[in-house]
Amino acid sequence: MKTQRPLPRRLSRILVALLVLSLTAASVASAAPFAYVSNFGSGNVSVIDVATNTVVATVPVGRQPYGTAANPVGTRAYIANFGDDSVSVIDTRSNTVVATVLGVGAFPSGVAVSVDSTKVYVASGDGTVAVIDAATNSVVGSVSTGGALTGIAVNPAGTRVYVTSFSNDSVIVINASSISVDTTIEVGFSPMGIGVSPSGDRVYVANGDGTVSVIDTAMNAVVATVPVGSPSLSILVGLAVSPSGSLVYVTNTGENTVSVIVAQTNAVLADVPVGLSPFGVATDPTGALVFVGNDADGTVSVIDAARNAVVATVGVGSHPLAFGAFVAAPSAASSCDRQSEGAANDRKRHKRNNDNCDDDDDRTGDHEDND
Repeated sequence: MKTQRPLPRRLSRILVALLVLSLTAASVASAAPFAYVSNFGSGNVSVIDVATNTVVATVPVGRQPYGTAANPVGTRAYIANFGDDSVSVIDTRSNTVVATVLGVGAFPSGVAVSVDSTKVYVASGDGTVAVIDAATNSVVGSVSTGGALTGIAVNPAGTRVYVTSFSNDSVIVINASSISVDTTIEVGFSPMGIGVSPSGDRVYVANGDGTVSVIDTAMNAVVATVPVGSPSLSILVGLAVSPSGSLVYVTNTGENTVSVIVAQTNAVLADVPVGLSPFGVATDPTGALVFVGNDADGTVSVIDAARNAVVATVGVGSHPLAFGAFVAAPSAASSCDRQSEGAANDRKRHKRNNDNCDDDDDRTGDHEDND
C-alpha cells in the first residue's frame, strides 16, 4: 500500500500562486469599468463593459436623456433627462434606476459629481444650476444664472463649479459653498463641453466656433485659444481631460473627428476619425481608452489613447449623446496616458486585455522561487 506523499514545496507554492492569480484575475474582471451612454432618441442608457466593448445592459430612464456622469466611487450614474426635467439615478451594481430627482430646472443637459461623490450638480437650459444631495437624492440648493446652460464640471477641491452658458458665450463660475455666482468669463461662440484639469488650475471649454478656450482658474481669465479642425467646418461639442491632465479630447461634430490636444503646449497632437456627428467624449479611469458617442449613427467609438486610433465600434441606441464623464469605475486607477511635450512617439504602448497598462503586472508579477 502506497502512502500519500506531501506535495513538493515548490509545486505547492506554484499551485497557491496560481490560485491567487486566478482570484485576482476574477476580481479585476468584476471590477472592470463600465460606460453609461445616454441614448437621447431611445430614452434609455446603454451600459458598455469596457473590458469587452459589448453592451451588457440597457436601462430605461426618462425622456431624451442627455448628460451623464458617474460618481468617482463607481456606485452611481446620473442621467439628465432633457425631455422631462429630471435626473435618473442608476445603481451601477444592479443597473437599475433607484431614484428619479425632480426640481432640477427645465431642459437639464449637463450633470457632474463632486470628487467626494456627495454632491451632484445639474445644468439646465433655463439657466438653473441645481445641487442634489447624493445621500438623499433630493435637490438641496439652486441658483439662476440666466441664459441656456449646457456643460458643467466641478473642480477637484469641490469649491468651484464651472458651467457653460451656450446662449451667452461664457463660462459661469459658481461658489460651491454658497451656491452663488462668483464671476462670468467670456469664451468662444456657443460653448458646450467643459472639463477641469486634475490640478484644478485649468478649465477647458469646447466652443461651437471650432476653438477650445483655456481658462486659468487663479485669474478666472482665458489664457489661450486653441483652433481645432477646419475653420469653416469645425463645430466642437464634447470635451474630456485625461486623468493625468496631460491631454484634452474634444469632439468635432462638423468633421466627424476627435481632436487630441497636448495640455502643456495647447497644440493639437492628432485628429482621430470616428463615427458620424460625435457628441460626448470620456476617458476610462486609466486614460488608456477614450469613448465617443456618435449621435448620427447610433454607435460609440473606442479610441486607443496610445495609438490615437479607433479599436472598436459599439452599437448602442438612437442618438447616443453621452455628454459628460460617463465612464464609471469602482476604484481609483493610475493613469496610463503619460504624455510630455514633443514625446508623442515615446508613449508607452499597452495591450489592454493582457496587462491593462502594466497595472496587472504590478499586482500579479512573477516572483522567482529562490529556494
